[in-house]
Amino acid sequence: MKTNHQDFINGARDSLPILLGVVPFALICSVAAISVGLNPFEAVGMSFIVFAGASQLAVLQLIGEGAVWVVMLITAWVINLRFIMYSASLAPYLQDEPAKRTIPFVYILSDQAFGVSMSKFANKMPDNPAWYYYGSALAIWITWIISAIFGALLGNLVPESWGLAFAFPLSFMALMFASIKDRPTLIAALVGGITAIATKGLPYNLGLIISAFLGILAGVFAEKGGKK
Repeated sequence: MKTNHQDFINGARDSLPILLGVVPFALICSVAAISVGLNPFEAVGMSFIVFAGASQLAVLQLIGEGAVWVVMLITAWVINLRFIMYSASLAPYLQDEPAKRTIPFVYILSDQAFGVSMSKFANKMPDNPAWYYYGSALAIWITWIISAIFGALLGNLVPESWGLAFAFPLSFMALMFASIKDRPTLIAALVGGITAIATKGLPYNLGLIISAFLGILAGVFAEKGGKK
């Protein structure tokens, strides 16, 4: 049990550097929610229930544009498809854990927790990888919720000159560069990024959906080609 607690603490501690990107990211989501007409309670509730900043920002943009709910639902679903891959990658490390622990910690799975945990597992496996992930995920979730509350309370008082929106792409860029370790992932990142830039002007954030699909397809084809 002592080893479990130490791995939990190590996971939380190793997540500290990434929290510098989580704080402004959560602030942005709440401020954006207030700006499109949500009240503070609704803004925090969205961050609490959804807990997926990328899809939250995309949906909030669609709300501002007056999009129909079906478009919002499909957009959020496509953006969050990555969590299926995250879950599949983490499953071997959680398979012996009881449901009373895995269920809540599956809910607070995030890009950052996945990135920190898998990076650790690839370099030096903890005695209990599940508890390492738990520590990382909980530290990020708590930071997200607290920051979201502050963002909702501040609302439109946060000036655009602070440049907090830049933390959104930065937090993902940090994870992306750390995960590019072979040719297929590099190709997927390049195709997805180039497509996102080329389709930036499409309505209802459709460019994001297209770039995600093309990036995934490019990575899959590159991986299959490399195995021949």
